[in-house]
Amino acid sequence: MSKLLPRALAVLIGILALFLIARQAGGLLPRFAEWLAGLGPAAPLVFAAVYIAATVLLVPGSLLTLAGGALFGVLRGTVIVLVSATLGASAAFLIARYLARERVARRVQRDERFAAIDRGIGASGLKIVVLLRLSPVVPFNLLNYALGITSVRLVDYLVGCAAMLPGTLLYVYYGRVIGDIAALAAGARPARGASYYLFLGVGLLATILVTALLTRLARRELARRAPDAV
Repeated sequence: MSKLLPRALAVLIGILALFLIARQAGGLLPRFAEWLAGLGPAAPLVFAAVYIAATVLLVPGSLLTLAGGALFGVLRGTVIVLVSATLGASAAFLIARYLARERVARRVQRDERFAAIDRGIGASGLKIVVLLRLSPVVPFNLLNYALGITSVRLVDYLVGCAAMLPGTLLYVYYGRVIGDIAALAAGARPARGASYYLFLGVGLLATILVTALLTRLARRELARRAPDAV
């Protein structure tokens, strides 16, 4: 019971934060969505280009991921964001490996966690990349560059990026919820019934639980394979 109360409080705070963000986005999201929709079939490509550039420039991608859910929906948004994040992460990886190796090395080698990750990758590269993507001990954008100066193979890095799916789905789901609330805040009439919002809420809760479980399991396994990294 003592552990249940803080978790319930955290969920309530998260829901409140979603409503507040959605209310603030009420005026911005519809205009952004209208502009993007005006681009027609090129809209996902423009969104992907912005996402890739943001990843390379170390701009946090969480807001863009939320926007992807609000603009494209859960399924389409997840695909677009996951592909964009993978391309952006790969670009950062290749920059670190071939163009800015010394600069990246100076930045990340001061971190003891990186040394532990590098040792773990030497033993099992793909598994460590998957675990890091499921439970990042280094921020996403910095991790892309950091892995570029390790011995991990590019193919293992690319395969490991698929492990971003749970986190991507969670943020896209958040974005979809925010988008619906933002539309209501902007004065749009509800186009869907209560069953839709109930389904969306249950799906969001299930996604949160699955993501939390995977993160916990990944942390345990990462602690076993690279104990100094966590």
